[in-house]
Amino acid sequence: MKQEPLLLKKAEFNKRVCSYWLLSGTIILTVTIIGIPLLLLWIPLGMIFTQRYLSRMECLLTKKALKVKKGILVRVEKTIPLEKITDMGMVQGPIMRHYGLHTLTVETAGQSGPGALVALTGIQDATVFREAVLTQRDAVADKDFKTPPTETTPTVSNKDQLEVLKEIRDVLNRIEQKISK
Repeated sequence: MKQEPLLLKKAEFNKRVCSYWLLSGTIILTVTIIGIPLLLLWIPLGMIFTQRYLSRMECLLTKKALKVKKGILVRVEKTIPLEKITDMGMVQGPIMRHYGLHTLTVETAGQSGPGALVALTGIQDATVFREAVLTQRDAVADKDFKTPPTETTPTVSNKDQLEVLKEIRDVLNRIEQKISK
């Protein structure tokens, strides 16, 4: 039976993110002028879909990875190894500031294409969650860096190294003697 990884922190999402998404969509529809009639559909449907989307969002920090789940129709699950995370950015526009929200962006080594691998909007105490992820990432990196050699890694004692060096010296002496003759 597979053992579940140790959960260090679970991100909680702010309910005000639904209002932010609704307002953002309303502004876009209003600015495009053509979208103004769509506001009659956007507001009631937007309320339903933003709440469903928010209820499906999940972000877990384990000892070795960041696990993200989100989506309504297309559900996305990503497991990002902590040692691959290069940066976690925080974005906050003017409307987000009004609602007290941040978007956390996760960038990884080996990531293809521009932009973030994962963007999470509305995490409560986003700065605290970000610091927890970066601290755990550094702890994993320090542990990997200090890992002693494993049983599969051959270890050579100083005595063995000295014997090999003596053999090399003797071979070089013989080569030198043959060249000088």
